[in-house]
Amino acid sequence: MKRLYSLLGAVYMITTSFYLSPQKGTANKEITATKKIERSIDTKSEKAANAGLSSEEIYQSIIFEPNHELNYEVFSKALIGFENLKKAGLLNQDSHLLTVCDFSMSSNTKRLWVLDLNDKKVIFNSLVAHGKNTGEEFATNFSNTESSLQSSLGFYITDATYNGDNGYSLRLLGMDKGFNDAAYRRAIVMHGADYVSEDFATMHKRIGRSWGCPAVPRDLTQPIINTIKGRNCLFIYYPDQNYLSSSEWLKA
Repeated sequence: MKRLYSLLGAVYMITTSFYLSPQKGTANKEITATKKIERSIDTKSEKAANAGLSSEEIYQSIIFEPNHELNYEVFSKALIGFENLKKAGLLNQDSHLLTVCDFSMSSNTKRLWVLDLNDKKVIFNSLVAHGKNTGEEFATNFSNTESSLQSSLGFYITDATYNGDNGYSLRLLGMDKGFNDAAYRRAIVMHGADYVSEDFATMHKRIGRSWGCPAVPRDLTQPIINTIKGRNCLFIYYPDQNYLSSSEWLKA
């Protein structure tokens, strides 16, 4: 009989070891719900913190790689437009990614930045091409005209992706009337290109040029596009006084 009781006891222990008490299950659910609330609070706190900071304070909090900093004046203008696009309802209120191309810089330098304004970090810093008729190593001429093969200045909202003649690409919607609002019709998109590389620049004294598209290195095409696709802000900057004084998105 002792052996029988021992055997029954062992069977009981094994079968009940798989049973989760209602109290424990409820506790796990409560912990999960609490974590979700905490994450939500953290996100709201980040937004509130950004709202209370000046553009200079936000800029100073971003960790740039040494000697690869985005110019503050360019960042400040990009941030003004980013916030104005939000106010206009053209960007989601929780949008926190800002992509900036500084076309006042040499095309041989990493002049594209993808910034996470919540985490205060640089996600990508990359080479980016300008249009064939925009300039050689340096950009000088810009256009909103079809077949001009020139880049267009201003603010864009990223749209959907597709696979075209240049491979994986990202459609861009120009938000600046008269400066880049023909981008969709002109097929001005972000795509990858073999000519956007340091090897090409070493050989030709400049990286290659597109037909007006902000082309990026082939190996970074998918990571960059997948990060910024779906209604995020892209700003192509150049110190063109006509544009800077005319853009509705740069009005503080």
